[in-house]
Amino acid sequence: MGAALLSNYRVLVVPGLSNSGEEHWQSRWQRLYPGFERVNQQDWETPNLQAWRANVDRVRQEDRRPTLIAAHSFGSLASALSVAEDPLGVEGLLLVAPADPDKFGLAARLPQGPLPCPSIVIASSTDPWMDIGKAREWAARWGSRFIDIGERGHINSESGLGDWIFGQQQLQLLAETAHNGSPLSV
Repeated sequence: MGAALLSNYRVLVVPGLSNSGEEHWQSRWQRLYPGFERVNQQDWETPNLQAWRANVDRVRQEDRRPTLIAAHSFGSLASALSVAEDPLGVEGLLLVAPADPDKFGLAARLPQGPLPCPSIVIASSTDPWMDIGKAREWAARWGSRFIDIGERGHINSESGLGDWIFGQQQLQLLAETAHNGSPLSV
């Protein structure tokens, strides 16, 4: 990944339920790029959209440098809502394996139209937390580029991704898009 270009951005890592363990790509990225910041939750086991979004908001407001967000699962929902309500400073969103808002009764509370910055939704055809068709629908609704990475489960530690180079490349693409001011092809 072009660390030089990424160094122009604050990168926030927003995990999903139960946080991201040591072998999760998000944790591995933080070891590779110590400047990446994790958005922590007071309660990692309770999917409370407003509380989680408030924590994303709080961390974003601590430093208004241009920001990229790399979110996973329920963290993707909280991040999408945070940015939709206050886009200031966010240059791109990488939403990986978003949780199905219907499973949590949250669909009506999420953004129903395009997100205010370039975004990429990456989903798996075997994700137990979101059917691939629904993931594609949410990506279209949000105006996000959609990537189906095949049979990779919930795109987490159990998926065997290691440092997940492909995901890093997508984050780099968001940085390049922001840097060049060019639109992200959907």
